[in-house]
Amino acid sequence: MEMQVTIKTKLKISNSEIAWSFSKTMEQYRQACNYVSEYIFNNDFDMKQSRLNKELYTKLRNLFSLKSQMAQSVIRTVIARYKTVKTQMARRPYKYQDQNTGEWYREVRDLTWLHKPISFNRPQVDLQRNRDWSYLSSGQLSINTLDGRVKVDPICRGFNQYLDGTWKFGLAKLLKSSGKWYLHISATKEVTDFNKQTVKHVVGLDRGLRFLATSYDEQGKTAFFDGQAIMRKRAKYQKLRATLQAKGTKSAKRRLKKLSGRENRWISDVNHCLSKTLVQKYGANTLFVLENLNGVSFERTDLPKALRNQNKSWAFYQLEQFLTYKAHLHNSEVVEVSAKYTSQRCPKCGVIKKDNRNHEKHEYHCDNCGYRSNDDRIGAMNIQLLGTQYISGQEQPKFELTTNA
Repeated sequence: MEMQVTIKTKLKISNSEIAWSFSKTMEQYRQACNYVSEYIFNNDFDMKQSRLNKELYTKLRNLFSLKSQMAQSVIRTVIARYKTVKTQMARRPYKYQDQNTGEWYREVRDLTWLHKPISFNRPQVDLQRNRDWSYLSSGQLSINTLDGRVKVDPICRGFNQYLDGTWKFGLAKLLKSSGKWYLHISATKEVTDFNKQTVKHVVGLDRGLRFLATSYDEQGKTAFFDGQAIMRKRAKYQKLRATLQAKGTKSAKRRLKKLSGRENRWISDVNHCLSKTLVQKYGANTLFVLENLNGVSFERTDLPKALRNQNKSWAFYQLEQFLTYKAHLHNSEVVEVSAKYTSQRCPKCGVIKKDNRNHEKHEYHCDNCGYRSNDDRIGAMNIQLLGTQYISGQEQPKFELTTNA
């Protein structure tokens, strides 16, 4: 099995000419991406690489002075962005309420819901390994620009671990953030395929806001990872953001930009630490089982009313990504199961009843067998059971509604 990581390295620029070449190349690449994006939007979202290449390759080279490989990379970049947006729209269906019956409905969205072409606002450029960038024996990076190749020094702690011969470098992305230059390098490595027969632990993970994660394993042990302090800090970020937006001055907008970057870095750090803790806690040959959270929102009644809407979610998809690649490094795996009834089902007698869960007390009490426990723990227990069924051979285990034991 092949796993992929992104290495983020800062670049040490020796002179202003290199910075100018980087800026010019990224800007031309950005404009070319918008050109291709508009073409795809106006041509029924045709994303066939060969057809786009035949129609647009020469135009991209002539209009934006791009080199051969960069012109092709532009097309791939835009196609990838449209495919990402297509996936995101499918994961977030449109919800509406029938004014006559009061019933709620969902409608799956696709690219035809877009009102305008996807816009590329941030200057950046995708670089192909060897053709557009390479790692030199001197320890420097050679990067191609519209003015020719330049050499820069990478600043990245732990970069040498990717030079042991087991990692293969691929696409790199050149970008600028807060006045500093960065190169994001894709690296892949062959790791041992996950084997169901060697599983030592099956861990159910219930994700939420009161507890970012609640784990339950095959030994009946539960661990809670508190999220309330994190949500309070996020509420502070939102309050400060609202204050700056109300001012609307240039200085306030500059602070907003810095604030956004700081909050995103903090969220990423929280998810990194949590995923690392989970992998280290359970070790190798572990199956982590997560519920599919598509279309799920989290209500928060313990925050001020003005801040509730902004705190109904967390970067759970990012957490899942971090957990997945860390798990793969330890011969473990992450699978998603249906979230249906995982918070309503009694793990002891199997009865599914929504009213058994008390949201205010954060408690689940089965009126059939009398079993009582924390509601987040109940979710983790049911998810863990679905994981056990997956190990036993069920590819898509899920619970069916029943009212009898």
